[in-house]
Amino acid sequence: MNALFFVKTAVTVAIIIGVSEIVKRSPSIGALIVALPFTSILVMVWMQVEGQGANRIAAHSSATFWYVLPTLPMFVILPKLLDARWNFYVALVACCALTTVLFFSMEWFLERH
Repeated sequence: MNALFFVKTAVTVAIIIGVSEIVKRSPSIGALIVALPFTSILVMVWMQVEGQGANRIAAHSSATFWYVLPTLPMFVILPKLLDARWNFYVALVACCALTTVLFFSMEWFLERH
């Protein structure tokens, strides 16, 4: 493994740990930070650093837009299920299952258009 792998890992871990600590103090600020496309930005930066080219970065960015859409209902449904006193893990699995169905539906749609 090369040094870039360790740099990428350290930066990524630092962001995740940092945000999880911020959420302890302020769930809304933590949510704002998580809502920012840090992961996508990091991936695009790493792609650029690794010389993958503008076309691949653009394709990644476009695909990310389309694949974010099926994940959005989870953030509306999970709080509703928790408010209805669903067990957290059952609610999370249900939302993950829904997201998976929506993801494959989006993939099916994109292949045909």
